[in-house]
Amino acid sequence: MSELVATTPGLFPLPDWAKDQLSDLKGHQKGDLISGDESDAIVAAYDEAREEVIGDQLDAGLDRVVEGQLRWDDNLAHPLTVHENVETGGIVRYYDNNNFYRDPRVTGDLTFSGDVAAELEKASEAIDGEAALQAVLPGPYSLADLASDEHYGDEAEFLDAVGDFLAEEVEAFPAHETLFLNEPSLVENAPGEDTDALASEVIDRVADATDADVVVNTYWGALDEKVYAHLMDADVDAIGFDFVAGDREQTLYNINEYGTKSDIALGLVDGQNTLVESPETVRERVDWVQEQVASQDFETTYVTSNTELFYLPVNKAQEKLAVLAEAASLNEVKA
Repeated sequence: MSELVATTPGLFPLPDWAKDQLSDLKGHQKGDLISGDESDAIVAAYDEAREEVIGDQLDAGLDRVVEGQLRWDDNLAHPLTVHENVETGGIVRYYDNNNFYRDPRVTGDLTFSGDVAAELEKASEAIDGEAALQAVLPGPYSLADLASDEHYGDEAEFLDAVGDFLAEEVEAFPAHETLFLNEPSLVENAPGEDTDALASEVIDRVADATDADVVVNTYWGALDEKVYAHLMDADVDAIGFDFVAGDREQTLYNINEYGTKSDIALGLVDGQNTLVESPETVRERVDWVQEQVASQDFETTYVTSNTELFYLPVNKAQEKLAVLAEAASLNEVKA
């Protein structure tokens, strides 16, 4: 029997009160804020908001609790936008999600930052042993894809450097049960023949920096067959699949043709639609996927939203947390 684990890919919507307060404190609208070197008042606001979203997850009963990534004004690009050797360029559009962010332009060596580790330390203190901590990072390929390289001068060298940077960041993390590496660029801007093997290698390098279970979470579509085959070479515990927006036939083909890891993450709740699914519907989707890959029994099945919850109103995000937790607690998944 597969163990069902309710969790999310992180990046929660900022509570309305915090959005208003932080806009006043920083003197800009939320979309124009640059994280890093915050005043004591700004730090206090983020600390309070972090405790609130952790409380929401604990109240919902999630099996893995994330920090929430509320400071990540530029979403997946955040670990670079706060780095001392990165300049934030003009506003750009990431993927096709109608949200706009700054372009992180790497102008020097990607040395150790410790920014995400500091956030996770605070999250661990707020959780206080009530649940297992899940760390969240952009995968190295997606982070490199969202950035502009003005220092390394070579695509492969830059991707390699981003992988080294993230691995060093992970080594500083406090104890965590799971690490989600969000890799939508593997779908949205798939690596070519010159980088597809390297993309898998750098993911493997980041995963090797932690003793936690590592999930490479892909979304906004299905992986190309060749990209998936290379990703299977990475020594990770699970691959995440988007069963909401993705090409389900292609995803199931990949899994049945090449196999998958001993664990699996299923994006079954829509992270961008305010319609709230019922726990029974989500659980039926879990069972349906299991039936389609009946040749493989999974040790752990992560039940999650297909994308980050950042795009939703706070109340809808909270409702979806409860749905995920309840869906995972219903009758045991079919063998």
